[in-house]
Amino acid sequence: IKNGTILRLTTSPAQNAQQLHERIQSSSMDAKLEALKDLASLSRDVTFAQEFINLDGISLLTQMVESGTERYQKLQKIMKPCFGDMLSFTLTAFVELMDHGIVSWDTFSVAFIKKIASFVNKSGMDISILQRSLAILESMVLNSHDLYQKVAQEITIGQLIPHLQGTDQEIQTYTIAVINALFLKAPDERRQEMANILAQKQLRSIILTHVIRAQRAINNEMAHQLYVLQVLTFNLLEDRMMTKMDPQDQAQRDIIFELRRIAFDAESEPNNSSGSMEKRKSMYTRDYKKLGFINHVNPAMDFTQTPPGMLALDNMLYFAKHHQDAYIRIVLENSSREDKHECPFGRSSIELTKMLCEILKVGELPSETCNDFHPMFFTHDRSFEEFFCICIQLLNKTWKEMRATSEDFNKVMQVVKEQVMRALTTKPSSLDQFKCKLQNLSYTEILKIRQSERMNQEDFQSRPILELKEKIQPEILELIKQQRLNRLVEGTCFRKLNCRRRQDKFWYCRLSPNHKVLHYGDLEESPQGEVPHDSLQDKLPVADIKAVVTGKDCPHMKEKGALKQNKEVLELAFSILYDSNCQLNFIAPDKHEYCIWTDGLNALLGKDMMSELTRNDLDTLLSMEIKLRLLDLENIQIPDAPPPIPKEPSNYDFVYDCN
Repeated sequence: IKNGTILRLTTSPAQNAQQLHERIQSSSMDAKLEALKDLASLSRDVTFAQEFINLDGISLLTQMVESGTERYQKLQKIMKPCFGDMLSFTLTAFVELMDHGIVSWDTFSVAFIKKIASFVNKSGMDISILQRSLAILESMVLNSHDLYQKVAQEITIGQLIPHLQGTDQEIQTYTIAVINALFLKAPDERRQEMANILAQKQLRSIILTHVIRAQRAINNEMAHQLYVLQVLTFNLLEDRMMTKMDPQDQAQRDIIFELRRIAFDAESEPNNSSGSMEKRKSMYTRDYKKLGFINHVNPAMDFTQTPPGMLALDNMLYFAKHHQDAYIRIVLENSSREDKHECPFGRSSIELTKMLCEILKVGELPSETCNDFHPMFFTHDRSFEEFFCICIQLLNKTWKEMRATSEDFNKVMQVVKEQVMRALTTKPSSLDQFKCKLQNLSYTEILKIRQSERMNQEDFQSRPILELKEKIQPEILELIKQQRLNRLVEGTCFRKLNCRRRQDKFWYCRLSPNHKVLHYGDLEESPQGEVPHDSLQDKLPVADIKAVVTGKDCPHMKEKGALKQNKEVLELAFSILYDSNCQLNFIAPDKHEYCIWTDGLNALLGKDMMSELTRNDLDTLLSMEIKLRLLDLENIQIPDAPPPIPKEPSNYDFVYDCN
């Protein structure tokens, strides 16, 4: 009990649970409503939840939901608000109780699923009931394979779409979360079919109109769900990306013939007589060379590397068919150039497709914490192909600006990657805006940016300066160490990751001002301002810490579950090991906090601070300190070796005593 607080005696969780269990079965509507209201607020407490669940409370709630509508059908007309509130409190209590992870999701009946699905499918449903129902459906799909199949039968994308067209952002968020969950858990063979249904129902344009371009800010949770949808959509390309071309497959070879036909159609086709067979072969070889393939005789061999596999060929065909003028111009422009300055269209397309897949992380699972979605990808049904078409034209333009030859291929690809990455960070709202950003990021502009960055991080390599650096480094490291420890004293709020992100639970950890103890404790919500010391009940003496482990070595990352395979969560995880088999597990809110905490804990244990942030801070501070110390030497050449010591003078007559 905190010092100075008033000790209030209240009923125990077991007694509370027993009383509420009886009260929610009361025949009086008012008493029942009051009991359900209390249950909804008390269910957040894990001790109470455990006691209530032990009394078989969950099955009582599910029975109430299943039978509720029939039983109160007559009363509904007279007491509609009361009925709506009762159902809302019942579902809220159910969501809170299930969120503790005590009961398995697999135990629910089809009747219960149908009832929850009916609340979602019915129009004009109370907002709070709809919100809880969507949350329950999402959790069912994510936590149980059997329930995924049952929910998928009960609910269709068509029934979810109307909820996106409303104005309540929270309902829209829950709806997209359910669609994402169905998408994520769908078997591989069903995913493409589901994507086709989403396209048919115009999900993308509905999200663009009612969510992205709605006249209100997008909150973090909505941004996260849009990011997940973006990742899952791009992951549909993984199958083509990992498929090698079969040189014997006629249909696939016909695509290459089609690329050749569109580019060189103007030239007269030779007759199909046997005499012209050789001539035709040599002409094809010449055309494939003009198209920029590495293997002129059999271009199919160029598509046997995965990634990008067949995805590169799909992109090339899309560009040739939908942007025909640009395609013909690029191919003919390069085939008429001198050999050494031509930009090979085939090779460029294959490498560019691979690079774009890396940038968009095609094939990787969505992160639990990221909300980095790009509005422009929601503006077109074939956004990846259109993205490729813009970038292949950029590559050709950059190639000309750099006056590159085939030896410079990798340099050109690096510049193009930088141009694309810089344009994406500005989050253009449409593909046209993205194109405009790229227009402004010409090769000359990239050179200027690189030059200014180089100037800022100027690295002095002469020996005297390196010696000066070595001399200054320990005091700068000490400065960084103090900053890290001061940040640990301020403390950080960490999120407890559970299966449903929206039910966020927080805990806070901070170092005592004397650097001897770590104080930590649970919080109800994300703190605004400073957290009082007495609210952090638990403590861990620094002297008891045995080790700090990160990433895959953390105990909470070895547990089974979705987090285990999530790369980004792995990168933010660290644990403090103390006593025998005890640990304190963390998942940092972002990379910056992760570096601060791992550095600070290592500093407390007398180990080196190894994080990327420390390296960057050290470079920046060293560079600034050296520049400050060398200010007086502006425009003076610093010699590599110290000047020679002059010979001793023949006499010391010039020495005189000031006294």
